[in-house]
Amino acid sequence: MQKKLIILVAIFVFIINGCAVVLQKGRRSDIERIQTLEDELSQLRNAKSLLEQQLSQEISDEQVSLKMAKKGLVITFVAEVLFNSGKAKLRKESFPVLDKVVKILRETVPNNDIGIEGHTDNEPIKHSSWKSNWELSTQRALGVLYYLEDKGINPVRLSAIGYGEYQPVASNDTAEGKQLNRRVEIVILPKEVKKTELDSLGMTGEEELK
Repeated sequence: MQKKLIILVAIFVFIINGCAVVLQKGRRSDIERIQTLEDELSQLRNAKSLLEQQLSQEISDEQVSLKMAKKGLVITFVAEVLFNSGKAKLRKESFPVLDKVVKILRETVPNNDIGIEGHTDNEPIKHSSWKSNWELSTQRALGVLYYLEDKGINPVRLSAIGYGEYQPVASNDTAEGKQLNRRVEIVILPKEVKKTELDSLGMTGEEELK
């Protein structure tokens, strides 16, 4: 039993590529959680692989990026792909791209919850009716949420939040950094394994899948 447990832990550590796991010897609940987490990772990897195929051109053009993070599979859109500057209404040109994501959400991960996160750079709102970047980022996230709902995604699965300028992924000191910070992220959340369970298994940081 102990040998099997060691082997299972070794496989798990290899899969998550550097994430630490601390187990109490002989606890079946630990083994079950590992298996559940492994299944979740496998399902999300499959979705990521399919999205890479569907969005190959957009990824090549650096309009969209994909990564596995602790919170789930993150699909990041450069804001300009979806919206005109300072606007929260989806551009018609964005519909085909979003439809590719909708296909995966409906067919590959039909039971996973989906979080939509809006982000901006740190430029103050000047020439629009938005009160702040918070408001703009929230409305953009909601715009994507409503589109997914209109395309048949169960609204029970959906949530939206705006972070404004306060979760940048690059420096706002350059035009390139600001463009990266202006983004919308669609996050496919793990179905069974909750954040508290990931924490209890010692999973930290982000796993970047190539």
